[in-house]
Amino acid sequence: MKRLLALGVATGAALVYFFDPETGNRRRSTIRDRVLAFFRRTGRTAGRAGQTAKSQAYGMTQKAVHLKERPKEQPDDATLAAKVETELFRDADVPKGDINVNAENGVVFLRGQVEDESLIEALGKSAKKIQGVREVENLLHTPGTPAPTSQS
Repeated sequence: MKRLLALGVATGAALVYFFDPETGNRRRSTIRDRVLAFFRRTGRTAGRAGQTAKSQAYGMTQKAVHLKERPKEQPDDATLAAKVETELFRDADVPKGDINVNAENGVVFLRGQVEDESLIEALGKSAKKIQGVREVENLLHTPGTPAPTSQS
């Protein structure tokens, strides 16, 4: 009984609020505008969420399709040297100004001076993994040691 009475009182208050002869029309228009704006916002948000999901799914399929770089024809020497530089110099710890990269017929020559012996080996191995590199001549050396000479 109390619930029914409370419901009746709430309904009556809403009717008086919305059908007041002086401001009821404005109140009804305001509520209508707010409800419509809510649905427009919700529709746009849902549309963006759907587009985001679609884009992410497309990106995942492209990653799956292109897991490995496709074999291409052997790049020219300048392109290969630039590619090796790009790959090797991504790491901030690599001294970019101290290393020179050249390529001849798919053979990459690394020349220069680096502080760490382990970095010399790591750079040689990284260069060998790059597509298009047939062989690596690692002529890097540490300070105080003589520069190795090419065997080619």
